[in-house]
Amino acid sequence: MSNFTAADGRHIYETDRSHVFHSWSAQDKVTPLPVSHGEGATFYDYDGNAYLDFSSQLVNLNLGHQHPRLVKSIQDQAAKLATIQPAFANDARSELARLLTEAAPGNLSHVFFTNGGADANEHAVRMARLHTGRKKIMSAYRSYHGATATAISLTGDPRRWPNDPGDASVLHFFGPYAYRSPFWSETPEQESERALAHLENQIILEGAGTISAIIIETVVGTNGILVPPPGYLPGVRALCDKYGILYIADEVMAGFGRTGTMFAIENFGVEPDLITFAKGVNSGYVPLGGIIISPEIVDTFREKAYPGGLTYSGHPLACAVGVETFAVFAEEKILERTQDLGQRVVRPRLEAMKEKHDCVGEVRGLGLFWGIELVRDEETREPLVPFNPSPEENQPMLEFAAACRRSGLWPFTHFNRVHVAPPLIISEEDLNRGLDIIDAALDELDAYATPTLQAASISS
Repeated sequence: MSNFTAADGRHIYETDRSHVFHSWSAQDKVTPLPVSHGEGATFYDYDGNAYLDFSSQLVNLNLGHQHPRLVKSIQDQAAKLATIQPAFANDARSELARLLTEAAPGNLSHVFFTNGGADANEHAVRMARLHTGRKKIMSAYRSYHGATATAISLTGDPRRWPNDPGDASVLHFFGPYAYRSPFWSETPEQESERALAHLENQIILEGAGTISAIIIETVVGTNGILVPPPGYLPGVRALCDKYGILYIADEVMAGFGRTGTMFAIENFGVEPDLITFAKGVNSGYVPLGGIIISPEIVDTFREKAYPGGLTYSGHPLACAVGVETFAVFAEEKILERTQDLGQRVVRPRLEAMKEKHDCVGEVRGLGLFWGIELVRDEETREPLVPFNPSPEENQPMLEFAAACRRSGLWPFTHFNRVHVAPPLIISEEDLNRGLDIIDAALDELDAYATPTLQAASISS
């Protein structure tokens, strides 16, 4: 890789700053790192620095950088048929649709392909409204569903605020969050029961006959790695059945092995009416998303046209990588190793960090999808930085991220949390090395926390 030079990096950076408009950013305050290449769980800059990718880019690079089989699948497909419009049948698209429906829970039967997760959620909402004849959609606070028109309205985090007023028929509710329970629950089971009661009350007060669907991230991603407590998702399914509401499972981030099962919903024994997906379906090598659809919804559009489509729906290059992804998952036993690494390595390491560090309030997750919640006080659970912090308030997290990068790890941080979401192909050695780096960086954050447990131990 000696062809990459520091001068190349400086030129790329200067050109970027002169011409690229960056998402979610004040343009004069971004300093994007020029990346030269990647391999497996690591990427490199033009100065030769290596970074363990503990965020899988945007939690989409499930099979890692430059997986040779995924790269070859693009090359082979491009040599045969680089593109074709959606009205034609294509072998890569057809085969991926078959694989997706066979892997999905229950009897979901068809796939509508999109270019990514946001437009998958847009079209899932459109299908739900047309199928039920109702307008309203319910989504949770502490969620992210995309940045397009309806998807940003569905989103329950501060990124929605500058885009309001958006879709006025979107309603938000409180999902379960046992560590910071909005229902004053004392156990996960109590949290589930009270969260379901809250949701049913809101359905009743909004008018069940006006609500077309409830959309939920199966495991909340960017907004906390919130694993639903026992009984919650089956309870949501029961409420949807009771009131004739569709259940949309947003698996854009949590799907394709991230939690140790192909779809995260498999962990909870629930069959939704629609599953939206993207990201891990082909590790983001070529943009791709979609919706897996129940036969009942397909029947709605057998004799009348579905009013939606995209030029690049089911692009053959993207679908070819998706087909190869299923083969890699099977042959490299990706699901099995993800479950093993999550339970045998990540869980005990993070639990040990919780015991060691005053700044760690809770750790939670499944597979290779974990969150470390950081606090100033373990007793009061005051967050290390507030919800939607200003740059000044966010200084501790900036210091943490900088410490990780100096040690060769690129972390995923959001508000007062650190997320652990490396590529599913990461070696056990690299996984432990990355956790060592996080552990060491947390030492610096302990200075911001009240050593309550240590003080109690000394006084006793």
